[in-house]
Amino acid sequence: MTSLTLHLARYHVPLSRDLPVAAQRINERHGLVLAADYQQQRHYVEIAPLSGVDIDGQPIKDFSQENLTEVEQQLLHLLPQLAEQGVEGLQSAAAATKLPSLGYGLSMLHAKLTNQLPKARQTPIAIPLLYQANDESLTALQERVRQLPDDITRVKVKVAQMAMTDEITMIHGILAVRPDLRLRLDANQGFALNDAIDFIACLPLAAIEYIEEPCACIEDNIALYQAVDVPFALDETLNSADYQFAALNGLAAVVIKPMLLGDITAIQQWTSVAYEHGVNVILSSSLESSLGIDMLKDLSVQLSPDQAPGIDTLAPFSQDIIIATGSKPCLGFEELTPLASTGA
Repeated sequence: MTSLTLHLARYHVPLSRDLPVAAQRINERHGLVLAADYQQQRHYVEIAPLSGVDIDGQPIKDFSQENLTEVEQQLLHLLPQLAEQGVEGLQSAAAATKLPSLGYGLSMLHAKLTNQLPKARQTPIAIPLLYQANDESLTALQERVRQLPDDITRVKVKVAQMAMTDEITMIHGILAVRPDLRLRLDANQGFALNDAIDFIACLPLAAIEYIEEPCACIEDNIALYQAVDVPFALDETLNSADYQFAALNGLAAVVIKPMLLGDITAIQQWTSVAYEHGVNVILSSSLESSLGIDMLKDLSVQLSPDQAPGIDTLAPFSQDIIIATGSKPCLGFEELTPLASTGA
């Protein structure tokens, strides 16, 4: 057994513009970075539950059930043990923890150290995320659409956040600029069934690939599909403790946010079952920093290479963490807030 040298630090990154978390908004992101020195190399993982408070000081709802303080305290407690047990201790700790973001981070570190997660040879094409910020005009949003590369053929659009008439205008405005785009709408369970039917009925159906979590009730999502013939995807539903995969009528995809779901062994099992039933799997960010997005790229190439991941969430970050994107300052590990170091 080879022991590890482990280092833990915390990051805090202000956002240049608000990011949507369902109907809420955040203007900063906090998280942890765990570093492991192993075989003369240093490896990093991000552990960042999507929790805390929004711009109005209200708790973020319906995403991570654990908070950063809980994760930090448990990891500080585990650190000496993990350092002593070595690589295999990471896998057992990932399976044992009840904190999904910690399970995900430890299992990703284990995969990196055991070469089970090779680096993606090329960056997968991301699905651009479009939403109209509170202080943004439709004209400004259309200009962002106009700047999309020609090889972008799909976009994800946040809906169920503004007045329905405004969002219908927004969708038509996007397509007026790029009528070739296919839309993945994301409602974050924001519609009642009748409202969802009315909304979809006002849109060009041929442009809609699917709508993600239109309603809070799965039965309503199926009813929407039966009414308007637009498939749906599941995202928040996967976070429910009693969720069991089923091939539902109208289900086109499951959107997996690993930071919210935990150990990648379980995520691999979910992926296999979904594909066996003809349901696409799309890995998506939980608004992680550049380090977390880099992890997600590698995992996506391994688990769902034919599906572009949902990783277009970095633009509002004022700084990168560890992994430089080339468009903003990048903080090295030594520039983060140190919490603990241990090991050999």
